[in-house]
Amino acid sequence: MKNLITASTSTVYGGEYLDYITDEMAELFKDTEEVIFIPYARPGGISHDEYTEKAAKAFSKIGKKLVGLHTFDNPLEALKNAKGAFTGGGNTFVLVSALYRLEIMQPLREAIFNGLPYMGTSAGSNICGVSMQTTNDMPIVYPPSFKTLGVIPFNLNPHYLDPDPNSKHMGETRETRIAEFHTQNTIPVIGLREGSWLRVKGDEIMLKGELKARVFEQGKEPYEVKSGTSLKFH
Repeated sequence: MKNLITASTSTVYGGEYLDYITDEMAELFKDTEEVIFIPYARPGGISHDEYTEKAAKAFSKIGKKLVGLHTFDNPLEALKNAKGAFTGGGNTFVLVSALYRLEIMQPLREAIFNGLPYMGTSAGSNICGVSMQTTNDMPIVYPPSFKTLGVIPFNLNPHYLDPDPNSKHMGETRETRIAEFHTQNTIPVIGLREGSWLRVKGDEIMLKGELKARVFEQGKEPYEVKSGTSLKFH
């Protein structure tokens, strides 16, 4: 049974890394003392070691040891033996490229479907969707495919921002970008605002956090769903 959290962000305004979701993390990883960290998204270009050290501090607060997947000679074997996994944010193109290069995209998908407790933030949440095509990131590398884990039946747009009516910015809004996506694709998209996450247990997908999420479906007007809503698409 799938057991995962896909969160919009790792840090909400004024908070520390992952502190807003600590209780959910503790519940998700309650049956393991060690969690594998997938550091390949490298926010700001930091090293895998630096990123792992940062994330490990947050996991130590819930009594868990975090070990970087990059430290294993055989990442595939490490993933097969993992009792929990966390993928942090950063650049989704870099992350997806690494997962394909290391040949662990499909094994990670299978592990999650088989019940591996998994948490992703930002880019680590993007890869849970059907494809990475609604990421906000710059395409700084070229992955072999935009297809991702597909452990949820739609795409995500983490860090979703509403248009500011007082802004003089004349560029495209997130809603405009997602409308463009839907001229070429039928996959629904969930705009996750900061501090929001999806809690997935089996086939149930529940919106959590204080804010609403914005839902985009091809051929329909976007609409809002409240926290506590179970998301279903037919």
